[in-house]
Amino acid sequence: MPRLNGVDIPGDKKIEYALRYIYGVGPARARKLCELTEIDPNVRAHTLSEEDLNKISTAIQENGWRTEGDLRREITGNIKRLAAVRSYRGMRHQRGLPVRGQRTSTNARTRKGARRTVSAGKK
Repeated sequence: MPRLNGVDIPGDKKIEYALRYIYGVGPARARKLCELTEIDPNVRAHTLSEEDLNKISTAIQENGWRTEGDLRREITGNIKRLAAVRSYRGMRHQRGLPVRGQRTSTNARTRKGARRTVSAGKK
């Protein structure tokens, strides 16, 4: 199982799809990486040499793309900043509600979690 930027990428998948296991690398960036490093996107990840893996990691660094820990820290920092200035978006993040204007009277179960039944209570 090859290791790139601190992530084990699956060796049995094509490199174009295996690169997506790195946080911050999606379909477009994976294709771009294959073009920049001149690696065939249909090659399986376990067949890549150490030299090819080094090419990929240097291409990520040279282009200034943030991945894994750096990207996670940046996103977390942005959310904390929004919460600190008490913006609407920051408050929605804090309360665990949808941030981008979705309806909440129905749906929004992914963000709100499982339904909690409120009983009538004792008299």
